[in-house]
Amino acid sequence: QVQLVESGGGLVQAGGSLRLSCAASGSIFSPNVMGWYRQAPGKKRELVAIETSGGNTNYGDSVKGRFTIARDNAKNTVYLQMNSLKLEDTGVYYCNLVQGSVPVREYWGQGTQVTVSS
Repeated sequence: QVQLVESGGGLVQAGGSLRLSCAASGSIFSPNVMGWYRQAPGKKRELVAIETSGGNTNYGDSVKGRFTIARDNAKNTVYLQMNSLKLEDTGVYYCNLVQGSVPVREYWGQGTQVTVSS
């Protein structure tokens, strides 16, 4: 079983920064993909940023140039540095892990709230 525990969410003013962390525990193996998705009220869950265990990254268009994802594979931890935060970045941020091939297994954290105020 795999568990993902997020931390670092909170309330921040527009233009500010926050850093999220997600620690994975349990049966973790490579290759895998870890990353972040978010969901705003009334909206679908969307990609924020993901990184493969090999170091390849992919960002949602709305966060490119402002957010940076990083991994510590030895600690099975993924980070999300969020700079120049905007009101529209408000939402619940979920950590995600995908691993395996047949079958592919996907895991989600419980989510951490990020609120950007004006």
